[in-house]
Amino acid sequence: MAQYNITIDSEILHYLFTTGTKDEKLAKLLESILNQILAAQATEQIKAEPYERTEERQDYRNGYYSRNLITRVGTLTLKVPRLRNGKFTTDLFERYQRSEQALLLALMEMVVNGVSTRKIEEITYELCGTEFSKSTISELCKNLDPVIAQWNSGSLEEKKFPFV
Repeated sequence: MAQYNITIDSEILHYLFTTGTKDEKLAKLLESILNQILAAQATEQIKAEPYERTEERQDYRNGYYSRNLITRVGTLTLKVPRLRNGKFTTDLFERYQRSEQALLLALMEMVVNGVSTRKIEEITYELCGTEFSKSTISELCKNLDPVIAQWNSGSLEEKKFPFV
């Protein structure tokens, strides 16, 4: 795993110590760190710092695009680097992923436990300040169907259960 040098500027430090709730402060800090990691990964992929001219350079930067990532501490706005050949990749999130994986797993667990999609919408709005539509929740649960079907069709003879 690559190591990155992370710096926290005075504006972020001022925000952390003066304003906002605990979750807002954590979200602002996390957003700053993730944006620095994305910039460092772009540097790593093109093998050159911004404006640096070397023979190892493989591509050129082409600005950024904003991407919202929904997390348990709030919505983060990430500045994802663009490269001229369009091949920037990151391990921070999957392509087209708009929310944190742990949050999605919690949503699926709520459905498995019988919570209605309407109630899930209310809960996610209270926790994250954003709603997941009924269709989004249904799409997430489609991933559970094969796992549940496999478990339902499995034999109980392979393991010993003290209570059945």
